[in-house]
This record gives sequence, structure tokens and C-alpha cells, in this order.
Amino acid sequence: MVLSGVDKMIQLQKNTANIRNICVLAHVDHGKTTLADCLISSNGIISSRLAGKLRYMDSREDEQVRGITMKSSAISLHYADGNEEYLINLIDSPGHVDFSSEVSTAVRICDGCIIVVDAVEGVCPQTQAVLRQAWLENIRPVLVINKIDRLIVELKFTPQEAYSHLKNILEQINALTGTLFTSKVLEERAERDTESQAKPHSEQGEQVYDWSAGLEDVDDSQLYFSPEQGNVVFTSAIDGWGFGIEHFARIYSQKIGIKKEVLLKTLWGDYYINMKAKKIMKVDQAKGKKPLFVQLILENIWSLYDAVLKKDKEKIDKIVTSLGLKIGAREARHSDPKVHINAICSQWLPISHAVLAMVCHKLPSPLDMTSERVEKLLCTGSQTFESLPLETQALKAAFMKCGSEDTAPVIIFVSKMFAVDVKALPQNKPRPLTQEEMAQRRERARQRHAEKLAAAQGQTPQEATQDGGVLETSPQEDEPRGTAVLKGDKPDVASASREEGSQEAFIAFARVFSGVARRGKKIFVLGPKYSPVDFLQRVPLGFSTPLEDLPPVPHMACCTLENLYLLMGRELEDLEEVPPGNVLGIGGLQDFVLKSATLCSLPSCPPFIPLNFEATPIVRVAIEPKHPSEMPQLVKGMKLLNQADPCVQILIQETGEHVLVTAGEVHLQRCLDDLRERFAKIHISVSEPIIPFRETITKPPKVDMVNEEIGRQQKVAVIHQTKEEQSKLPEGIHVDSDGLITIPTPNKLATLSVRAIPLPEEVTRILEENSDLIRSMELLTSSLNEGRDTQAIHQKTQEKIWEFKGKLEKHLTGRKWRNTVDQIWSFGPRKCGPNILVSRSEDFQNSVWSGPAGRESKEASRFRDFGNSIVSGFQLATLSGPMCEEPLMGVCFVLEKWELSKCAEQQNQGQCALAGEGQGEGKTCHSGEESQEQQDVCSEPCEETSQRGDSPVTDCYGPFSGQLIATMKEACRYALQVKPQRLMAAMYTCDIMATSDVLGRVYAVLSKREGRVLQEEMKEGTDMFIIKAVLPVAESFGFADEIRKRTSGLASPQLVFSHWEVIPSDPFWVPTTEEEYLHFGEKADSENQARKYMNAVRKRKGLYVEEKIVEHAEKQRTLSKNK
Repeated sequence: MVLSGVDKMIQLQKNTANIRNICVLAHVDHGKTTLADCLISSNGIISSRLAGKLRYMDSREDEQVRGITMKSSAISLHYADGNEEYLINLIDSPGHVDFSSEVSTAVRICDGCIIVVDAVEGVCPQTQAVLRQAWLENIRPVLVINKIDRLIVELKFTPQEAYSHLKNILEQINALTGTLFTSKVLEERAERDTESQAKPHSEQGEQVYDWSAGLEDVDDSQLYFSPEQGNVVFTSAIDGWGFGIEHFARIYSQKIGIKKEVLLKTLWGDYYINMKAKKIMKVDQAKGKKPLFVQLILENIWSLYDAVLKKDKEKIDKIVTSLGLKIGAREARHSDPKVHINAICSQWLPISHAVLAMVCHKLPSPLDMTSERVEKLLCTGSQTFESLPLETQALKAAFMKCGSEDTAPVIIFVSKMFAVDVKALPQNKPRPLTQEEMAQRRERARQRHAEKLAAAQGQTPQEATQDGGVLETSPQEDEPRGTAVLKGDKPDVASASREEGSQEAFIAFARVFSGVARRGKKIFVLGPKYSPVDFLQRVPLGFSTPLEDLPPVPHMACCTLENLYLLMGRELEDLEEVPPGNVLGIGGLQDFVLKSATLCSLPSCPPFIPLNFEATPIVRVAIEPKHPSEMPQLVKGMKLLNQADPCVQILIQETGEHVLVTAGEVHLQRCLDDLRERFAKIHISVSEPIIPFRETITKPPKVDMVNEEIGRQQKVAVIHQTKEEQSKLPEGIHVDSDGLITIPTPNKLATLSVRAIPLPEEVTRILEENSDLIRSMELLTSSLNEGRDTQAIHQKTQEKIWEFKGKLEKHLTGRKWRNTVDQIWSFGPRKCGPNILVSRSEDFQNSVWSGPAGRESKEASRFRDFGNSIVSGFQLATLSGPMCEEPLMGVCFVLEKWELSKCAEQQNQGQCALAGEGQGEGKTCHSGEESQEQQDVCSEPCEETSQRGDSPVTDCYGPFSGQLIATMKEACRYALQVKPQRLMAAMYTCDIMATSDVLGRVYAVLSKREGRVLQEEMKEGTDMFIIKAVLPVAESFGFADEIRKRTSGLASPQLVFSHWEVIPSDPFWVPTTEEEYLHFGEKADSENQARKYMNAVRKRKGLYVEEKIVEHAEKQRTLSKNK
């Protein structure tokens, strides 16, 4: 056991080659924190007896109560292996899906990770997710198969069965790794192909593998987990033991006399030993032989457990003496067999040695960072590394070198901010006084006492002489020491009262990638939108500009590193400087960093790519204080919560509600507890969860509600119904039989014709996936429109745009969609959503693909506003649909015509003549530049005449552009309402592991909550079933609790947001045919799911809800006796 002080850690931090930054990743309840406890106990920070019970890294109260980790926290450990000493920065991360954002923050600042898998449950959904996150960040994993004791004690496996089971688990996890690897190889290969087509003679950059030949030639032997490679350890963290096969290879090479190298290769796998010939053979199992792993390793462990559980004292003593161990009298007398096992195994096969040795030998140090990872970190968005400025590319060498000299640029990445109590900071802790300080205090007290005596003697000599003896004999230090302490404490009391308001201090969870972080150093804080290219354009002197002469640059601030901390789990230790490659905490950044940021001493460093979060925040609640006067505390508290949690989102809606968006129920509960107890410290009331929906339209149905094919009679009924609906439309709006809406502007100067068509599902999905690309296209177009000289669009981005266009063209085929992709005018809502606006006219040039080509003349820029008004109307329409004001999804609006009416009523004929001859008759023009010109010239004189008081045509309707916006919005809404409307619900994928006896109950809960089971498979070698289902988010609240209650805790679900799905039922459906009347009755009282959701949302938003309210209710008399 090594108890290392801070000085030792500081010394170890300087040797970058021997630093290991690792995180522990796993599915929930697979034993991460218990494993971390075992590793911490090896450093003497906690007792080895408490390892697994204390859960040291779970420092929050709710973590201890729930028994799950909710945040990632770091601790530095010292490990000595022979002459080499290593510093291991261990980060424990959560396994619950709601907190997967914390895993992302941990993975970014590590170089390697330990994947923990439960030996009974095997590979679970979250195991796959964390492995994918590690893969995306290019960090190397090692495997720990934990809870092997459960195979012995719970499942009662024989060693041979356990071996087969462990082999299965390894195969599953290697299959996962293989899938990730294959997809990467194929992606790279596809990229190579497109690059070689684009520029056949260009030189290729240096790559790790030669992808060109595809999968066959790629060396993937290092990727997979295999005990003989030394990257797998078998453990039981709760019993404190673990081993890699190297340990046994070393023992048996001495015992049997077979070389260690041979044993290393054969201890895992189907190899058998012939003890007589002392040979290892690959014979088949039919002869009843056992593989080496079973015979030499597992049987020994099984026999130890067997002896202890049966309390066979003789056998235990024999095992202990043969292993040469010493068991304490307390453990030997203990009645619990677990204590016995722990005492024997933790000495025989210490888990900390097995795991830490594997970490040190198999995981890379910060010096071994691959060039691929560096390039990936530095390339934000769709940039490539080659497109960055040369000064930025030069930083790659600094990353790889990890240099600590003064000239090296300081690059630090802050992956999250976390809140700690101010009292926990090292500078605020009461420290013990040293001998010198005590002596000084004593001296000061003596002096004060002597001064008091002298003053008393000077005033009343008699009293002084009477009391003098008493004063002399009293112990001189005691009383004054008290006053000294009080006086010394006064400033502390004052500072404490100052800090009373802000009890939480924020610390940045960070890692130094290059250079030395020193306290007091000035450094740039780069926001996620900062660009070195933008900096070069703003600052003429370039990156070498002195700090004092720098003009303000957007997304870049300058700050000082105030306090540096060593993270030690629940404790923090002060540091003066931190060498490169280390994990650290930085104080004093709360005003500069919101959630994550890049800190750099040079402005040439780009911000790192944003963290990729697996879980999407989807659960929304509105929050308000119980007492309205406490609103400022709530606002302040929510700001702090937003900073302290990497995944949470805080919104203020148009209604003024403060909305909290979280990843799931457990996450929501934690955020609310934090608000109440830590950040706002007030009583808050929380609304019912706000469930997001989307609105869409579908093709007309072919069968009615009783599955009868819709015939002539039904069509008549439907047409009759639509005629009734049409009569509800306001005057002046015309609807064609195929759903084309024609609507004039209020001043009758223009008429718009709009049609709504449902988009195919694949197109909606493509639009959702490419929202970032659409946003960057929009930014580029708008910046060129404003006349700003932006950087030339990069080749790779251009390729992505054409690829995106190609995908759309591929799916939008057929007569109805002919040339649609070229005519796309805008996407919506917010200009990057899954709806499109199409302009059907031959000469309309403003397509989203062509950018601002040919529109740079002064006149054109004046007419552009009218086009912008139409787009704005479309954006507003897609942002809130007609059913319940929710955003639209998967709708294509086609602007068929744009008509201009007469403006002959104007008295000033001369000005109207400017609009061109033939204006008097009214003219249809296809929404091109010409039409805008005519409109513009036509509307301007109207406004001028109205100002002179001649004709108040436009005065009462406001500006023409505003009328266009409103008219376009109305047209889109009516176009939607004449088509079959549907609601879309957000769906979770739900993974449930349950035993066969509670399967029925799980299905009952799922069907009650509108869930749909996709697949169910049995895990090999266990009686566990894995159920994959989808469940609407609206029905998911309380789902986990209900499943646990119904199954007595034997099944627990993992919910992850998956997709949007159309609810098949029509919210406005009423029975129309005879069969439907017979089946559903005249009122169709059976509950319509879509209508229920729609009305709930309308009620919440304060919109009109069509409900039958009983006004005069009479008590119903029944035959039974009235109660």
C-alpha cells in the first residue's frame, strides 16, 4: 500500500511518459465505482475493507442513495511497477443513459479507457454506447470482465461452463469492435475514392493504414480484446481479486517447467496439457480433457470458493499455507464467508495490481497521441486539416511533442464545469497551525497582556496591586490566546459573510495538452464559434500581435489562470503549475467558460471539435418559484445549473415560462434537487413534463377505420365533409379539389397559390441528419448577400453539399417531384429544419443551391426583401402548425403562382405607368425577379399616395412586406388543413433485461403505455431475455418505476431518444360511413390517442379546446344501496 503525498504527485506529473489518463466506462451497475474503490484503496486513501462499500467517487448524497454514479469525477493514483513509477489519473464515469453526456466529457480528456463488463449480464446497450464514444474519440480501450464471483455463487456454473460463457462475452464485445472498425475503414475508403475522383494527381496525406485495398489488407489484430495480448483482466471487485493470464503464466512456468511465452499464448483458448510429456497440445475436447484456462486457473478459484462457502476449515488452511498467505485472526473468526474470500484473494490475486499493470503496459501515455486524433480535434465543422492556416497546422507538432519548455504553446481543453462548495476549496480549509505560528501567537498574546497590565497600573495603582498577584499567577497564554484567535478570525468572518451569497464555486475539469499551465498566466478563452481565419482577417498584424494591441475579436476572451487544483475525488489540492498531459481543475473561469472551452496562449489555435453527446435532451418541464418575489434567485440558480451540467438546456419560452430540458427522468430529478438545495435555494413548483410533438400531413388513406376499402359512397361522404369545411374558410380564399390554396394579400395587390405535399420518410430523415450542413449553407449565403467577403467555400464542404443534393434527388423521383430539388427555395423552421419551400417557376433564380449568383445589382437587393417576406412567412408557418402550434416536420410547400392585381385605383397614373404597360389588366408572373420588380414599383406609389391622403389603400394594412409574410403564413396553414393532418410523437427505444418469469409483466406494462416490442432474444447461457421496444416519450413518465414495481426489481429499462413517429389515428376523425357508425356509434366516444395528445397540448398553451362539458349533472340512481 502506498500513501502518496501531494509533493509526490507533483513530482510524478513532470514525467509525461509515465502518465496514464484513463476513464472507467460501463453499463449501469456493472461495477465501475467498486472497481475504482479497489484501485483507490491500493493508495491508502481508503481502507481496503471499505472498498466497494464506501463508493468513494460517489460524493453526492443522491448518488449514494440511488446507488448509481451521476457525474464523472477524477482522482490521481500512484502505482509503482518495479523501478518505474506511474501517475494514473483515473476518471470514474456514470453508466446510466441519462448521464451519458458526463461520459463524453470524461472520454475527451483521456488517452485510454477501461471497459467494464458484468460477467453475468454480458454486453448491454450502454456498453455498446460507451465503446462507440471511446471509438469516436480515438482512445484505446482495455477490458475488465467483472463479477466473476456471480458465476460461482449465483449461477452455480462449473469451471468449464464459466469458460464457455466468458468466451461468449469476449466474442460479443469483439464483434462490436469489429463493426466499428469496419464502418470506419469503409468510410475512409469511400472518402479516398471521392478525393481521387476529384483530384487524381494530388498527393495523399500520411495515413495510419493503407485503406485503398479495403478490408483485407488492414491490420486489425491490435484492435481486439484477447487475454493473451494482455488487454483483458478477469476480476471480482467486490471480493477484491483480479488476474490477467500473465500472472498465472509466471507461476506455472516455474512449477511445470514450460516457458512463460508459450503459456501466455496457450492459457486462453482450446489448448490442453499432457502432464506426462509436459507438452501443450491442440486436441479436441472429445477425450474429456479440460482447456488450460479451466484446469490451471478457474478450478483453483472454484475450489477456494467451494471451501470457504462450505466452511471447510482444513481445506482453507491448506490453501492458505500452500499460497504462503497470512490471514488475520479477525477475518478467520468472521462468520461471513465473503470476508474470508476477500482476505485470501486480495492477497493472492490483488485486483489493483492486475488492473493497474494492464493500464500502464497497454494504454498509451499523452506522448503517444496519434496524429489522426490531433487532426480530428482541431478540425471543427466541415473543415479539413489542410485548409487551416499554417500557424494552426504547426500546433500539431506541439500536441504530439507534449513539450513543457517555456516556448511551447499552452493548450488546455475544459470539458465541463462542476460546482463545489466554497468551503471545500483548499484556500478556505482550516489548516493546522505550525509550531512557529503557535509561538508567534503566544508572543503576541504576552505583549497584549503586558500592555493591559501597564494600562491598568497607570490608572488605578491600588487595584492593580491587589489583582496583580492573580494576574501574575494566571497562565499567561490562555486568555490572550483566545483573544488572538478571535481577532485573527474577524477577517475570516467578514469574508465568510461576503461569500454567503455565492456558496458554490465553479471549477473547470480540464486537461493540459501542451505547455505548462502556471498560476497567474494570461491565456485566451476560445468559444466554439471562434475561427483563426476570422482572426487573421480582423487583425492585420496576424497571430504575432502583442496582447495589448489586440482589437476585440468575437468568441475570444482573455483571462488569467487563478487557481490550479489537483483533483483527488472528494478533495482538491492546490498546485502552482501543471505540466502537459495532466488532468487538473482550474478555478476562477466561471465568468469566461459556460460548459466547455479551449484555452490557448496563441490565437492561432482553433477551438476543439464539440463533444458528441449520445443522449438528446428531450424531457422538458416549466419551473416557477412558489413565491413570485423569489424569481431573481430562480433565474440566477438556473444560470448556475446550466453551467454545472454539460447536457441540460435552459430556455425562456415566448410565454415567459422558464423551461428546463433534461435527458431523462433521473437526470430531471437530479437537476431539480440541485436547484432547490444548491443553486437557487428556494421552493419551486414544477409543471407536468412538456412533451414535444411535431405536426405533419399524410397521403389520403385507402381504407377507413373499420378496414373497409374506401369506395364511392365514402368519397361522396368525404367530399360532402370537405365542402362543409370549405364553408368555414374566410372569404376570398379559394381551394382547388387537389388542395391548392389561393389567397390574396389584404390590400389585394398580390395573390399567392400554395400547395402542401407530404415528403417521403427518407427525405425527412436526410434533412434531419444534414441540419448542420444546411445551416452552414444558409450562413454562407447570408454573409455573401450582406456583401461580406468571406472565405471561399472549401472543396470538401462543396462536395458534401453536392452529395446531400444527390441524396435528395435520388429519393424525390417521379412526375410529382420533377425538378423539385433544383427549385428548393428554403428549409424550415429556423432555415435548417425538415420542411422545404419550393418555388415552381421557370425564371426564379433564388435557389438554395445557386447561392447569391447573379443578384448583386443594387435594384436586385431592393427586390430581394419581397422574396424574403415569403420565406419568413414559410418559416413562421413551419414553426407552429395549425393543430396545436407545434413545429412541422416532413412537409413540402409548393408556391405555384404569385399574382399581382391591378393598381389602377390609384389616382397618380403617371407613377403607376412606371410599372410597365399592361399593368392595368392585372398580370400573372411566376415569382421571379421581374415579378418582384413590378410589385415593388407598384406598391411604392400606393404608399406615397396614401401619405398624401389621396387613397388610403395600404395605410390600414401596414407595409407590403409585412402583408406578404402574414398571407404566406395563412396560405401554408390552410394548405395543411385541407390535407389529412397527423401528429408525430417523439419515441424512445427501450432496452429491458428481464428473466423469463417476469416477461409477461413487462409486456403488460409496455402495452398499457402504447409501447411496441421490436425484438426479444434470449442471452446465451443465462435465463435473461433482452427486449427491444419503442415507447412514446409522452407515456414514459414513471415507466421505469412501474416496471420495477411490477417485476419486483428484476427488470430495469434503459430509455434513449430515437426518432419521431407518425401517430396513425386522425385527431379530427368522425364516423362517416354506415359501417363506422355501426362500429363506433354516432359520437365515436372511444378514445382517440392523437386527439388526446393534441387537446393536452392545446390546453397547456391556452388554445381553444373543443370539449363537451356537463353543465347540469344529475346524480345517477343505481339499484345498489347509495353509499
